[in-house]
Amino acid sequence: MERTFNNTFEKFKWDDIKKKLKNITPRDVEFALGNEKRTLEDFLVLISPAAAPFLETMAAISHEITAKRFGKNIQLFAPLYLSNECNNICTYCGFSLDNAIRRRTLSAAEIIMEAQTVRSMGFQHILLVSGEANQSVGIDYFLKAVQQIKDIFPQISIEVQPLDQPDYNRLSEVNVNAVLVYQETYNRDVYKTYHPKGKKSNFDYRLQTPDRIGKAGMHKIGLGVLLGLEDWRIDSFFTALHIEYLQQTYWRTKYAVSFPRLRPAAGAAKPNFHMDERDLVQLICAYRLWNPDLELSLSTREQEAFRDHAPTFGITSMSAASKTNPGGYAVEPQSLEQFEISDDRPIETIIQKIREAGYQPVWKDWQPEYANVPFSEQIYP
Repeated sequence: MERTFNNTFEKFKWDDIKKKLKNITPRDVEFALGNEKRTLEDFLVLISPAAAPFLETMAAISHEITAKRFGKNIQLFAPLYLSNECNNICTYCGFSLDNAIRRRTLSAAEIIMEAQTVRSMGFQHILLVSGEANQSVGIDYFLKAVQQIKDIFPQISIEVQPLDQPDYNRLSEVNVNAVLVYQETYNRDVYKTYHPKGKKSNFDYRLQTPDRIGKAGMHKIGLGVLLGLEDWRIDSFFTALHIEYLQQTYWRTKYAVSFPRLRPAAGAAKPNFHMDERDLVQLICAYRLWNPDLELSLSTREQEAFRDHAPTFGITSMSAASKTNPGGYAVEPQSLEQFEISDDRPIETIIQKIREAGYQPVWKDWQPEYANVPFSEQIYP
C-alpha cells in the first residue's frame, strides 16, 4: 500500500491530544523554551493553556528567530476569486451550495480585467481562488486562467478544490508556485457535520491532497485549519504533525501555514470554539519556535491593529487590499463575498504601516526562472 499521511495520522487520537494538553505544566513550558531545537512535543507544550503566561517570552524569541531567518521582509499577495460556484454544502461558507446567492464564474476577458487591476496596485504575487465545482470550474479552467495571467504575474499560487495527481502535475508544469489546501478540521468524528454534502465531505481524499501536491514537485504547499470550528490547539497540533510528515517526505518543497479565523458569512454558522487575538499570537509564536523555516501568513480577516503588529511576532506573509468575491476588484465589486474582511485599507496604507514598523514590503519571492538557482545568485527586480 502506498504511504500517505493517513498512516501517520491514524496513530494519533483527538482525545489523547486533548488529555495531554490538560496535563502540561509551567515547568514543561520552561523546558520547551530552553531547547535550541524544538520537537513536535515542544510545539504541543507551547500551544497549551500552560504556556499562555509565557507569551511575552515566546514573542521575543519568535521575533529573533524570524529576523534571523527571513530578515525584515513581509511578502505581499492578493487573492483573485475566479468563481463562487460550489457543489459542496459547508456550514461556515458564504459560497455553500444551499445558500441562495447569484453564482458567478469569471470569463477569460474578466480574468484579465481583474488581473490587470490587481497588478496596477503593485502586486506581483496573485493567489487564484474558487469555489469547488469540478464540472464548471475544473483543471482545464484553472490552466487557462494561469496561461492568461502568467505574463502579468511572475508568481502565481492557487487555492481551489483538491485535485487528482495528474492535475497537480499539470499545474506544476505551467509553473504554478504554490498550492494551498486547508483540512478545515482534523477531527474526523465531526468533519461530516460541517461538510454534509459534496466531494469535500470525503475526509480522507482531502487529507491525502498534500501528498498528491508533493508528488507533483510543487515549489510550496500551504496548510491550515479554519480556526473556530473545533479546539484550535488540537487542530493545530495535527496541522504541525502533517507538516512534519510532509517535510520528511517531500523535503525539496517549502511549506506555509495560514491562520484563518472563522469570520461572518452569508448563511454561516457561528464559531464553536473561541479564539481571541492573544491565543492567535501564541499559536503564531509556537509555530515559529518549533519550525524556523515555515512561512507564516495572515489574511485580511484580522483587524488592522493586529495586522500592523503581526510582523514583530513572526508573520512573514500577508494578503492586502483583498476582495473575496469574483469580480470584486473591477468587474462586479458588489457581488457576494465568501466572508467578511476586517482590514479593508488600501495597499498604500498597508505599505506605509509595514515600513513604519521597520519592515520592507516584498512583492514577490519566487519566479520560475529562479527555481533551481542558489539564493545568493538570485536578483529580483
